[in-house]
Amino acid sequence: MRVLWAPWRMSYIEGEKEGGCFLCVGDGDGPDREKLALFRDSDTVVILNRYPYGNGHVMVAPRRHVGRLDELCEAEFLALMLMVKKAASALEEAYHPQGMNIGINLGKAAGAGVEDHLHWHLLPRWLADTNFMPLVSETKVIPEHLLSTYDRLLPFFEKKDGSERG
Repeated sequence: MRVLWAPWRMSYIEGEKEGGCFLCVGDGDGPDREKLALFRDSDTVVILNRYPYGNGHVMVAPRRHVGRLDELCEAEFLALMLMVKKAASALEEAYHPQGMNIGINLGKAAGAGVEDHLHWHLLPRWLADTNFMPLVSETKVIPEHLLSTYDRLLPFFEKKDGSERG
């Protein structure tokens, strides 16, 4: 029998389920620990992946609910690309990875879990960051609690403001 501890799941299991898009993080700017939003401004949001592939897995999305790149205006697209760059820098500073996967899945056939709100995935990587668990038992082990990840990354996003654009 496989037993994996995933303590962050209990609040999801017992909590009320919100309807709607989890990438639409509500009004206001700044961080929101409950929603795992590390950063929000008028154009972008940086949010932790609640079901990460590995430690530090974040997503960058437009604040506006759009599902296709061609629905973004140029200013939104530029803001998103600058935020992807800033998020990558924050992950490098916080985790010191040896590499990073950065990508976007457009459409169900491409693996998009959320088709109608586009977002970029950023996933820090290390040599030998996978082990026998996925092969032998089809199990992935995430060693850091989500809220610990949030607390680790938040300072890097708190020092990032609109003055860095451009």
